[in-house]
Amino acid sequence: MNHPTSNISRRSLLQRSTAVGLGSLLTGLPQGWVGSAYADDSPEMPDIKLGIIALTDCSSIIIAHEKGLFKKYGINSTVSKGASWAAIRDSLVNGDIQATHMLLGMPIASSMGLGGAPKKPIIAPFILNRNGQAITLSNTFKGKVAADPKALKPFVDEAKTKGNPLTFAMTFPPGTHAMWMRYYLAAGGINPGDAAGAGADISLITVPPPQMVANMKVGKMDGFCVGEPWNAKTIVDDIGYTSIATQGIWKDHPEKVCAFTEEFATKNPKTVKAVMKALHEASVWLDKMENREEQAKIVSAATYINCPPETILGRLVGKYDMGDGRKIRDPDYMIFSDRNCNYPQAKYAKWWLTQLRRWGFVEGAPDYEGVAKQVMRADLYEEAMKEIGYVHGGADTKAETLFDGVTFDPTADLEAYAASFAVKTLKA
Repeated sequence: MNHPTSNISRRSLLQRSTAVGLGSLLTGLPQGWVGSAYADDSPEMPDIKLGIIALTDCSSIIIAHEKGLFKKYGINSTVSKGASWAAIRDSLVNGDIQATHMLLGMPIASSMGLGGAPKKPIIAPFILNRNGQAITLSNTFKGKVAADPKALKPFVDEAKTKGNPLTFAMTFPPGTHAMWMRYYLAAGGINPGDAAGAGADISLITVPPPQMVANMKVGKMDGFCVGEPWNAKTIVDDIGYTSIATQGIWKDHPEKVCAFTEEFATKNPKTVKAVMKALHEASVWLDKMENREEQAKIVSAATYINCPPETILGRLVGKYDMGDGRKIRDPDYMIFSDRNCNYPQAKYAKWWLTQLRRWGFVEGAPDYEGVAKQVMRADLYEEAMKEIGYVHGGADTKAETLFDGVTFDPTADLEAYAASFAVKTLKA
């Protein structure tokens, strides 16, 4: 007859042996395997509608959709073209779309309740591109004004004196094109006015990107800032020329982002990361120069940009015919992945806040650190990239010097920077 303690010892030994055997077996399995199945990392909401505006810099969304990269990461994508930036914002806030191509300034403005819209936190965990916008002037100034906005000032002053100020357009008041246009004009000593137009030397209006060319053609504006291909199209149609590409104002400046509402991202973090993983792959593909001809053909479709591919391609490869005799081989063309392009740098939100402060969009000092942290969700980007093994360049706090020689240091006194400009409409 067996002794009870012997049975216990035998059972314990068997349990320990089984555990060791199973542990050894598990060590050979891929990470994420739990029990008898993989840990579920699939998107919480696989059916995603993504918004775009007809601009070359929506390309990573289109390529991720057309080449099955969204599907690779469990996203059933639909791409929806919006009529204007305000319409895109409203569609995102209403839940008609779940992610969107968006001007960097828009999530900041929406999160702060600026620009006439209800306050709705929107996040930007992925920068889609840098560079590649431009400021176009009408042919009236051809041969008289090149890249230096100081040459434009006498024409502005004359028109203002006659009571018929020159009209310039951008695409959304706190957006990127608005800030490039304001920065350009102010560098020439021209005051674009505050958010309501007070103190302005010119009239600054809002026009959706695809409508820029038609509006200049009928004489409704003297200049505008917009993304490509509409600056190039203005030259093809012989109604205007490029004064300066925006990378000439600020090399490697941030431009569009992929945005989500904060509420959606909180409820669906795996979905957000899946979208970013697909966009990362599309962005890497786009920055291989041998792919840019194919890119231009794909995005030129009527359902997307609706513009001839040859009009899109030139500036995508750095060939800038400025339309006034200047032909530039610009190495700082639009990028989608290179040079740590996609990392949502907090310093870019801080710069935007200084400009919103400079132009009277906000009264008193904004919460520079708080808003930047809330909007530029580096945590989500870093998690997504870690999961696919991509090593990014990380956070960047280096100072940036723009074309007027003024340096922006994100670690310095941001209020002092906003107030340092000679031309401003800063409100106490």
